[in-house]
Amino acid sequence: MLSITKSMCLHGLEGIVIDVEVDISNGIPCWEIVGLPDTSIKESKERVKTAIRNCGIEISSRKYIINLSPANVRKEGAILDLAIAVGVLKSMNIVKNSMYESTIFIGELSLNGDINRVNGILSICIEAVSKKIKRIILPKANIEEASIVKGIEVVGVNNLIEVIDYLNGKKIITNSKSSFGRDDVIDYNLDFSEVKGQKYAKRALEVSAAGNHNCILIGSPGSGKTMMAKRIPTILPDLSFEESLEITKIYSIAGKLSNNRIVTQRPFRNPHYSITEKTLLGGGRNPLPGEVSLAHLGVLFLDELLEYKSNTLDLLRIPMEDREINISRVGINVKYPCNFMVVASTNPCPCGYYGSKIKKCSCTELQRKKYLSKLSGPLIDRFDIYLHVFPVNYKDIQVLEENSKSIRERVNRARKIQLNRYKNEKIYSNSELTPKLIDKYCKLDDKSKQIIEKSFKSLNLSMRGYSKVLKVARTIADLENKTNIEYRDVLESLQYRKYN
Repeated sequence: MLSITKSMCLHGLEGIVIDVEVDISNGIPCWEIVGLPDTSIKESKERVKTAIRNCGIEISSRKYIINLSPANVRKEGAILDLAIAVGVLKSMNIVKNSMYESTIFIGELSLNGDINRVNGILSICIEAVSKKIKRIILPKANIEEASIVKGIEVVGVNNLIEVIDYLNGKKIITNSKSSFGRDDVIDYNLDFSEVKGQKYAKRALEVSAAGNHNCILIGSPGSGKTMMAKRIPTILPDLSFEESLEITKIYSIAGKLSNNRIVTQRPFRNPHYSITEKTLLGGGRNPLPGEVSLAHLGVLFLDELLEYKSNTLDLLRIPMEDREINISRVGINVKYPCNFMVVASTNPCPCGYYGSKIKKCSCTELQRKKYLSKLSGPLIDRFDIYLHVFPVNYKDIQVLEENSKSIRERVNRARKIQLNRYKNEKIYSNSELTPKLIDKYCKLDDKSKQIIEKSFKSLNLSMRGYSKVLKVARTIADLENKTNIEYRDVLESLQYRKYN
């Protein structure tokens, strides 16, 4: 007897509906799973057989053929266990109800018949709605995460017996209202008021946060680079619900979603300089998001930038520009979004004291150039703001500094201006402006054009560098609530372009 049930696999954030076809016939007793299954799916036949048997259902010694369609798509993970089990039970006439044509089954089976939590449920539910699926039957442990998606009936089950009774109409499952919610109160335990002096640096970081601009901090040890960078989350703009969902989907797939809470704080990822390429960009047999995707709509902080391997850093060039990462493996190609803001810190030379008034630099010019040459020109050109940080004076320590809340209010106002301006452009911030949109939204008066023309040669600006000057100027104008960019905004933007 042939039966068909539906499930779904994820390739990146894209969901693919899988038809699980089960045929039981006479012949040499065996279980065969075909249709490009990976090892974990091939092993599912043992989990399914044992789970069904431990639920008190006898399995006859016959020929079981299980086909996963479409056959040209690689399937990975134990997420199909429940669909395979239901398909087998239908073919055995244990499940008799055929009223669930527009239903998908998601879940990993234990040997005792329990249905275990799986990753990526949020993405699966969102994709299911877009594909007109009406109902999803999934592990009870995933019910809260799934319930935030509207437009689909979510049924949470604990074990295989519950599924059988529900499908046969013997049991009504009423799921309680989801408590999967938002953490609206965020306690950072850090504040910019703790950073003494550094008025110029804090202004540059405010501009970076307001427009999502990449920033590199250059300064001697103890000047406060890392201290300021770690306080950037306290001034980042609030997340919209749509942005929260985007981040939550990625964290759900990566298995990093905890406490049944939708992500409401912009990510701040701080990988060690010993990080591997796979961990940074993502990958694996079943490609999972890397640090660049986990930092989506947040910050990727690279402390001690020049300690990273040159090859690893150069891999960031395309994600920083394209804002998505394409991971290709044998038989599979997935994309993850990675619209992140890079904040990096580095010393100006090997000893760290070049340009310092506190201690004399012991490096030669050749040593300094060799040290800085670890960063390729194309990578450096992708930073919007170059920020030189100097040690503070004793007088600065006595001054009462502005707190993060005040700075964040200005950043939020500027970001709201950008969201309203670009609501029809499918972008969130000034840093995402394309050349066409720069011409549309970054118009300059004659005086501003003259200033940029003179600076183009003196700063050796590339076309990318020129575009970044205009994007940063647009953000500076937004912070001042200006409709048009003025020459003062251009002058300030140009101050942030000098690297050496």
